Amino acid sequence: MVGSSEDGNQSDDSSQFERGVDHIYEAFICPLTKEVMHDPVTLENGRTFEREAIEKWFKECRDSGRPPSCPLTSQELSSADVSPSIALRNTIEEWRSRNDAAKLDIARHSLFLGNAETDILQALMHVRQICRTIRSNRQGVRNAQLIRMVIDLLKSSSHKVRYKALQTLQVVVEGDEESKAIVAEGDTVRTLVKFLSHEPSKGREAAVSLLFELSKSEALCEKIGSIHGALILLVSLTSSNSENVSIVEKADRTLENMERSEEIVRQMASYGRLQPLLGKLLEGSPETKVSMASFLGELPLNNEVKVLVAQTVGSSLVDLMRSGDMPQREAALRALNKISSFEGSAKVLISIGILPPLIKDLFYVGPNNLPIRLKEVSATILANIVNIGYDYDKATLVSDNRVENLLHLISNTGPAIQCKLLEVLVGLTSCPKTVPKVVYAIKTSGAIISLVQFIEVRENDDLRLASIKLLHNLSPFMSEELAKALCGTAGQLGSLVAIISENTPITEEQAAAAGLLAELPDRDLGLIQEMLEVGAFEKIISKVIGIRQGDIKGMRFVSPFLEGLVRILAKITFAFNKETRAITFCQEHNVATLFLHLLQSNGQDIIQMVSAMALENLSLESIHLTRMPDLPPPNYCGSIFSCMSKPHVVNGLCKIHQGICSLRYTFCLVEGQAVEKLVALLDHGNEKVVEAALAALSSLLEDGLDVEKGVNILDEAGAITHILTVLKENRSERLTRRAVWVVERILRIEDIARELAEEQALSAALVDAFQNADFRTRQIAENALKHIDKIPNFSGIFPSMA
Repeated sequence: MVGSSEDGNQSDDSSQFERGVDHIYEAFICPLTKEVMHDPVTLENGRTFEREAIEKWFKECRDSGRPPSCPLTSQELSSADVSPSIALRNTIEEWRSRNDAAKLDIARHSLFLGNAETDILQALMHVRQICRTIRSNRQGVRNAQLIRMVIDLLKSSSHKVRYKALQTLQVVVEGDEESKAIVAEGDTVRTLVKFLSHEPSKGREAAVSLLFELSKSEALCEKIGSIHGALILLVSLTSSNSENVSIVEKADRTLENMERSEEIVRQMASYGRLQPLLGKLLEGSPETKVSMASFLGELPLNNEVKVLVAQTVGSSLVDLMRSGDMPQREAALRALNKISSFEGSAKVLISIGILPPLIKDLFYVGPNNLPIRLKEVSATILANIVNIGYDYDKATLVSDNRVENLLHLISNTGPAIQCKLLEVLVGLTSCPKTVPKVVYAIKTSGAIISLVQFIEVRENDDLRLASIKLLHNLSPFMSEELAKALCGTAGQLGSLVAIISENTPITEEQAAAAGLLAELPDRDLGLIQEMLEVGAFEKIISKVIGIRQGDIKGMRFVSPFLEGLVRILAKITFAFNKETRAITFCQEHNVATLFLHLLQSNGQDIIQMVSAMALENLSLESIHLTRMPDLPPPNYCGSIFSCMSKPHVVNGLCKIHQGICSLRYTFCLVEGQAVEKLVALLDHGNEKVVEAALAALSSLLEDGLDVEKGVNILDEAGAITHILTVLKENRSERLTRRAVWVVERILRIEDIARELAEEQALSAALVDAFQNADFRTRQIAENALKHIDKIPNFSGIFPSMA
């Protein structure tokens, strides 16, 4: 008879015609399984079956409520009892033993690379069948050195031969440690690893299945793990969506077997299979926990994995951190440092209570109980947590004189821990709820002097960056103290300027340094003079021009850096009345033209606002800088009519200043054609930009100038309608105050006042200012209402002001 095996080839019965293989007898075959019997039994009617098969048949009879019967004849039986067919079983075993020996002999002659593929496949099938049939025959396979012959077939050029050889080796080694040791000799395991990436899908499945069998031996796990690329390929197979389920499952189970080795667990973690390491950290011995935590502290982790680690072992790490055992504490701190640098994982650590032990380590544990190197790690973790974007209650961090303790530590530790403590303060000063406490502590302790000194650090870039970021955060609250400190110590202002003017892609440090200087008082004459001394403004304007021309790169920090530079440069326009060098600098470097260009920095509100403010300051100086023309002496003709000659007419004079003007040298907005650009900003969505633009335009209506000419200039630029709209919108108190002042000047022109007298919205806006604004604005509003005859001229409601 003929059957078929799971390999898709002929079963062992097909070998009946091979030379040396005995004929198979019909009596050997179970009628139910159609296979040669192993444990034949006989029924009361004399029929013989495989014991397991007939017992299954009788069970089906019982389950269906039928009496036992013969499955061949359907004859009802009086009993389900069976008798072992000992003689038949012995005969079958003798037959099988002779045939197996013959098949092994055939295999020894066929398992060579030079033989026909069909012969090789037939021989491999025989070996598999023999091993599956009788376990003791594996000894025969080993003795015949057939294992090594099968291993040699892995070098075959035929995918099918290699695949069947892999299957055969798997059957051979199942439950047999000696066979596994033979397979693991030489480069066989390396070949199997190579098959994981180079074989077709069926070959990969067979290779990983064989590796799984080998990995059941603890001794061979190290062997597999030592093969270069084995672990990373196995880990990749477990995470691949493209692999079939069997490959993924076998690769996963192989790795599970290999987890007995701590070294392999660490290697797996480095390839992304982190759970075994986390499991040992949770449940291992104290020594194992230290080993796993130490490795975790050195392992690169992406943000998603940091969250997973925090959720899985965060509590265990915090417990280890509290331990009195120093190696445990150090390992835990370094692991916590690794996972605390991402917002998501830091949230988890905060929720499980990391802050109290951190604060204790920093402030209440002496260096004898916690070395400075570990205090530095604690400070780093605290800095990571404080500087994340997560909004949690940081008030506890500034209670109980902890800021004072931080400042004291900063003064009495080395650069590494100083840097981390400064970063903690950076985080605290970035939070509106905690910055007042930090500012108060620094002011009362006088620590600003020592903090400013870090600007000059050259050997530690991180320390210098942290100090500049901190001072930048403090500058809106301590601008005067900072200006005094920077100007009071030689070199520190120059150091800041040197950082700003470094020729590198724009860095975070440069942006923070520029922001720090920008926040210092605009009208601090001493600061401006010091900046002139160190050549700060020349370097600042060079940077601004370089950014605008695209010569200076730095996508991430370019906006805050440019904003800071423009604010610094604008400071020089506040010193004109007391520092002639400021005027000379602005003329030589054509500062007014630069601010005019910056006025059009769409999307950068602060730059537009500051540029308009600077143009106002420059414009107010125009009246002092305008040069009057040199008129020739009158012609004397000696005639009695000489006194009736016409005065000399000079063409090209400024419409508002009546002299020789330019944007560069006299900062004249009219000659620089800046009026239209300022008018365009009156429609801006940011009221501070509108206020600054309106202030710059109002410089054309100041006392000492011809107001009517100034109003005409505004009218020609289409400004009046926009100015009236600003007043009527009443967007803020400051903006309303400025608008009332400008409108009152405009209404001094009778034609305009007559035209606007009946505009209800204008009258209502002026009346509202007259009734509700501050004293000075109410007085100006009164005058404006008089111009449009809403208040009689004889009604002196307010006393005159000096």
